[in-house]
Amino acid sequence: VHCYSTGELRDGETPAHFLGRSLRWDHYVPVQLVPQLERLQEATASHRRHRRHRERTCPALQLRTGLHSEANERSISPWRYRIDEDENRYPRKLAFAECLCSGCVDVKTGRETTSLNSVAIHQTMMVLRRKPCPRPASPGLITFEVDYIRVPVGCTCVLPRVSR
Repeated sequence: VHCYSTGELRDGETPAHFLGRSLRWDHYVPVQLVPQLERLQEATASHRRHRRHRERTCPALQLRTGLHSEANERSISPWRYRIDEDENRYPRKLAFAECLCSGCVDVKTGRETTSLNSVAIHQTMMVLRRKPCPRPASPGLITFEVDYIRVPVGCTCVLPRVSR
């Protein structure tokens, strides 16, 4: 186990040998979306100051405007993204999808129906976890462990589970 002092790591980054040549986190959509979401949050921050919580509301389907919007807005199981931040994880920030509807949007009426259910789709993603060094003679030193997490990347419609 290799241990690092905080001075050896720039801006909370991970040592290059952990990343390797083939591992590119910037190829993952949950990583790619973070800068875009941060810009969007900054742009809308002044408009939302009066609202403390973002409500989970199921939007009505807008066929005319929907053709030019993103897949998460055109879906009959729409979702939004939020930034999940964990200071002991690398990448520190990931975009997590959140379903906006319990049911799904009926394409005929444009309204939510509970005859179908919206569920999150998950992607397993490798991350690194920052941990205290296991050696007792090295207080303040850290190491990294590989971990796999389930990241919600979108939502889809499914038939409801029926209990018998």
